[in-house]
Amino acid sequence: MSHVLVVGDLMVDVVVAHKDPIQVGTDTPARVRMAGGGSAANTACWLASLGEAPQLMAARGDDDLGRMAAAALEAAGVTFVGPVLEEHPTGTCVVLVASDGERTMLPDRGANDRLPLSAIIGGLDPMPDWVHLSGYAILHEGSRNAGRAALSAGIAGGAVVSVDAASTAPIKAVGAEAFLNWIDGASLVFANDQEVDALGGVRAVLDHVGAVVVKHGAAGATWTDGRQTLTVDGFPVDAVDSTGAGDAFAAGWIAATRFGAEPQGALAEAVRVGAQAVTQVGARPALPGS
Repeated sequence: MSHVLVVGDLMVDVVVAHKDPIQVGTDTPARVRMAGGGSAANTACWLASLGEAPQLMAARGDDDLGRMAAAALEAAGVTFVGPVLEEHPTGTCVVLVASDGERTMLPDRGANDRLPLSAIIGGLDPMPDWVHLSGYAILHEGSRNAGRAALSAGIAGGAVVSVDAASTAPIKAVGAEAFLNWIDGASLVFANDQEVDALGGVRAVLDHVGAVVVKHGAAGATWTDGRQTLTVDGFPVDAVDSTGAGDAFAAGWIAATRFGAEPQGALAEAVRVGAQAVTQVGARPALPGS
């Protein structure tokens, strides 16, 4: 069975969990840990935990953080196929996690914003069955050409192409029309309620892609292709950390579909895996034996 190629970002997260509201200008007690991150890398790791053998196309720096990130991917069962850039640092993100599990992210994308177009050519030979693109790759100018090339080549090569809308603020910054034109022809878009609103609504998205999966957080999710609409309720879980939940959700959908599930079953599995993600600290599944 051919592999899934995930295209986008590889980060090292500095996760700062604080129980009390942040006291600006002074100290707020917190627990701090380092962990693997990056939307695309997280999705790849969740795919590996679900029985896939994914490849990750991203850029990292030739530094200690990059080597640590690469080792974490290998341990998770993900094959890193991206370039190592000597002149740019590995991306880093400070993730502030509040007591209710909500997270705020402060990213320094580093090498992710220098993903070269030339890397995409090698990553798509042979052509995978599925190309999943993190929206961050096209929302940021430095990696936009590479991200768009991966999407276009995947469509032309007959792969299923899915896109994660990534984040509301960058969508608003580039504009809904531009973003939708960049992903035109994709098979599927994953987006939460706020991201769908920023894109002009489900109908506007469906004018450019085959189907939309809307994530409603704890309330579940909805899939529609404009003709049929399916809904799955959320799983009742105690949320610890919502970081990476959307990445896990996408992996659940992709893996279930590749193992033969119809949209209703894939949606249910996506909701289940996303719910599993929020019950643990960090954006990736725990490694076996950890």
